[in-house]
Amino acid sequence: METDTEIARRIRLKPIGEIVEPLGVPEAHLIPYGRYAAKIDASFLAEIKGRPDGRLIVVTAMSPTPEGEGKTTLTIGLAQSLRLLGKKTVAAIRQPSLGPFFGTKGGATGGGFSQVHPADDIALHFTGDDHAVATGHNLISSLIDNHIYHAKLPGLDQGRIAWGRASALNDRALRDVRVGLGREDTERPDRFQISASSEVMSALCLATSLEDLRGRIGRMLLAFTRDGTAFTAEDLKAAGSATALLRYAIHPNIVQSTEGVPVFVHGGPFGNVSIGCSSLMATKLAMKLGDYVVTEAGFATDLGAEKFFDLKCRAGGIRPSAAVIVATLRSLRYHGGAKDYHLPDMEAAIRGLDNLDKHVENMAEFKVGALVVINRYADDPAGELEAVKKSIEGRGVAVCVATVRQDGGAGGLEAARSLIKLCEAENSFRFLYERDATFESKVMTIAQRIYGADGVVFTDRARRDLASLESAGLGGLPVCMAKTHRSLSDDSKLIGRPRNFNITVNAIGAAAGAGFLVAYCGSILLMPGLSADPRASHIDVDINGHITGV
Repeated sequence: METDTEIARRIRLKPIGEIVEPLGVPEAHLIPYGRYAAKIDASFLAEIKGRPDGRLIVVTAMSPTPEGEGKTTLTIGLAQSLRLLGKKTVAAIRQPSLGPFFGTKGGATGGGFSQVHPADDIALHFTGDDHAVATGHNLISSLIDNHIYHAKLPGLDQGRIAWGRASALNDRALRDVRVGLGREDTERPDRFQISASSEVMSALCLATSLEDLRGRIGRMLLAFTRDGTAFTAEDLKAAGSATALLRYAIHPNIVQSTEGVPVFVHGGPFGNVSIGCSSLMATKLAMKLGDYVVTEAGFATDLGAEKFFDLKCRAGGIRPSAAVIVATLRSLRYHGGAKDYHLPDMEAAIRGLDNLDKHVENMAEFKVGALVVINRYADDPAGELEAVKKSIEGRGVAVCVATVRQDGGAGGLEAARSLIKLCEAENSFRFLYERDATFESKVMTIAQRIYGADGVVFTDRARRDLASLESAGLGGLPVCMAKTHRSLSDDSKLIGRPRNFNITVNAIGAAAGAGFLVAYCGSILLMPGLSADPRASHIDVDINGHITGV
């Protein structure tokens, strides 16, 4: 089979105006970025707010292998499948992050005959949104230290500055740094986080307008004063300038799939440390422009899907019509304890269904109808695949096999037909917890009902953090759980379906502008590192500007 790059290069892309035209977007609201990408002015959403919403399908997964299970490929492929069935369909995915692109996973633009294009541009700088996020974040950082240098914040407690710095790249050397060297009154410890985990990114993805984004940035908690008062970006007079850097980033980007389906690619927060969903603005636009919308939530049901429902749907007033749980033989083998999950191992795959079972149960917690879709790879043994499918059906779970990577939309027609039926069924969607529940209760609910934990342990540091945030009036916000994506627990080594474990909350942070509190669990990192042999070492560009090694 051709490589993703070879397929992408021979696809004859249509000018973006032709892709958008069937959606009824006026030319005045289209902001072109070259021939094949554009932004749709965010103000257009207000003009079409009276239109009925299309059906929203959320693509999530079982717990992944280190390489991922192809959620983006399935999202794009199923959107193509629905269009082949005559449905007006739009997809919405996150923008790839440069860290994984140059690290282990590569570009998250789908694969084979279910990609978004122009893939190389989307995976790199694209329309500059990620750059705007990192720059806006770091502008706030620089203003904090500038005020410290000029002694303009004499009451600020330098030991309680909660705002660090951001980089788009994985760089473990920046996890812990010292800034302001050379002067006793300015030197202090600091840290970097990847831009995909920045609160600015989360706020961008949950904002409903530029005005709303400015308000969210203004509410961001930067530090505490010596008397324990919260100090915000509005107090720093940084909200206006940071928003100015994001004035174009607020507009959702739209591109096309291999088969010409319109695809929004907007926002790129990680699902293990942030909300893991594309922007609310893009999703709302897609739901007004399409009869069916297929969108992706980062990692598995315990992370991206839970946050999609409890944070994004709550913030935006949207409801899912159905969910897809992506599984692969590789992920089943991995969670079944296979020595090498790339090799056939039917027994391990059957054992791995224990992990999948929990993710099916998780969708039932939200009363969302779910379909398991096995993302088939070309080298998957037919016998092993059939045994796994029969075992899933024997559990009373709806399951289909899709080959959208190899066959494009034609490889997901069975799944698409099943999803249409799910979308037409009665919808009883509910949130996992009430907003007015206590913080500890929200965390306990997620840990027990979604992860399968016995309980939650709050460290002394976490309890001090919570006391400070509650005193600042932030204790009632929803919860974003930051934990490993490798396990249902907070220990990446506990594969399968762990039992008899507790979740440990080591620290609690505020993302007051985004609208939630963050519970940092286990050994989660906000700044990933590169592997011993990162993908960046194998990427090059030829004399025609074509990227190789992706």
